Amino acid sequence: MNSQSVIAGFALVLGLCAGPAFRGRAEAEPIKTHLEIETGFVFSGRNDARIPGDTGTTISLTDDLSTKPAPVFRIRAGLRFAKRHVVSGLYAPLTLTARGSVDRDIEFEGATFAAGSPLLAVYRFDSYRLRYRYSLVLGKKFEIAAGLTGKIRRAETSLSGGDVRRKTNTGFVPLASVHIKWRPGGGNFGVVLDADALAAPQGRAEDVLLALTWQIRDEVGLRVGYRMLEGGADNDEVYSFAWLHYAVAGVDLQF
Repeated sequence: MNSQSVIAGFALVLGLCAGPAFRGRAEAEPIKTHLEIETGFVFSGRNDARIPGDTGTTISLTDDLSTKPAPVFRIRAGLRFAKRHVVSGLYAPLTLTARGSVDRDIEFEGATFAAGSPLLAVYRFDSYRLRYRYSLVLGKKFEIAAGLTGKIRRAETSLSGGDVRRKTNTGFVPLASVHIKWRPGGGNFGVVLDADALAAPQGRAEDVLLALTWQIRDEVGLRVGYRMLEGGADNDEVYSFAWLHYAVAGVDLQF
C-alpha cells in the first residue's frame, strides 16, 4: 500500500469518528480555526548514517564532521469543532549541513571517499503531518488531549567530496499524539507539553515540545521553549539515527 492510500484511509477514519460529534454539536459550538507559526534554531546532538545499512561505513555528521546550528521554522493550520475535536496539518522542513574530513575511507551509497578528503554532507528531513486530537479534559486551567498523527517524511542524506552520492526516501509513519496544557489559576501564563511519537522494531520517531506560554488575549498566544526531534531506522537499505535539539519561539493565532 502506498503512502497516498494510507493517508486517504487515515483521513476517512478521522471523518467517520469526528462526523457524528460534529453534526450533533455544530450548532452549539462554532468552528474555530487556528494558525501556529514556530521558528528558532536547531542544534545537532547526534546524526549517524550508514548507507547501505548492511555494507556502508558509519559516519557521524556531528563527531566526524562539524554541523553548524541552522535556522528552522514550521507552520500548522487547523480546525477545532464540537469544542473537543481538533484536526490540523503541519509543514516542518529541516536541512542541516556538515563539513570536515575523516581519517578513514568512507563507503557511502556505492562510492568510496578517501581518508582525508574534504567532505560535505547534507541531511534533509522534511515532515508533512495530518493530526486528529480529542480533548479528554478541557478547562481554563488544564487541558489533556490525545489522538493520532499521520506523517509523511521526505528524507535525504548526501555526501560529496570529489564524488557525489545521495540517498532519498519518502515514507508514511503513524504516530501517537499527546497534548497537555496547564495554566495555573486560569491566568495568562502556562506550560505546554506537545508530543508525536512511536517506537517499532524497524525504527522510532519522537517530536516533543516543552514550552512556556503567554496568552496575550483569547485570540493570540505566544510560546518559547525546547523541542526535541529524535529517531531513525536500521535496515539493510539505510542506517540513520538523529537526535536534534531546538530552541524555539512561536505564536498561536485563533480565528
